[in-house]
Amino acid sequence: MRPQFEYGDSVRVVRNVRNDGTFPGKEVGELLVRRGSVGYVRDIGSFLQDQIIYTVHFVDENRMVGCREEELIGGDEYWVASLFEFRDKVTPKIPLAIQGEVIAQPGDVGEVFKVLRDAPGGVQYHVRFPGRTLQVPETALDPAGDSVPTADDR
Repeated sequence: MRPQFEYGDSVRVVRNVRNDGTFPGKEVGELLVRRGSVGYVRDIGSFLQDQIIYTVHFVDENRMVGCREEELIGGDEYWVASLFEFRDKVTPKIPLAIQGEVIAQPGDVGEVFKVLRDAPGGVQYHVRFPGRTLQVPETALDPAGDSVPTADDR
């Protein structure tokens, strides 16, 4: 297990980072750093011997936060803002079907597995609905449950 980033590297967080209970002075679930924010690696460690954890200093927020490697990209890498990110829960705005067979209806909950930022026509997602994974444009999805992103989350 070798780290992708080194001390001092500029990195961008690709999903909102919320307090999991380990950040002092903030409520559990409170937003710590918005997706798209850039910070600098200050330390590299591991969790349960199979996850690399980076301590990242987000200068604009004046906050040091632990981030998993999957949550980070290089600070100067191409970035397109999206409404949803990996592991977000979503529901379709319209029925989604393949050859007339409805796979997911509004209210059904799916989970984002991949964000396709460079898809023709705008951002699209690989979303896992019970029994099927579909590629769905951002315009056809709403947030599911209480994880409602806002324009500020972009």
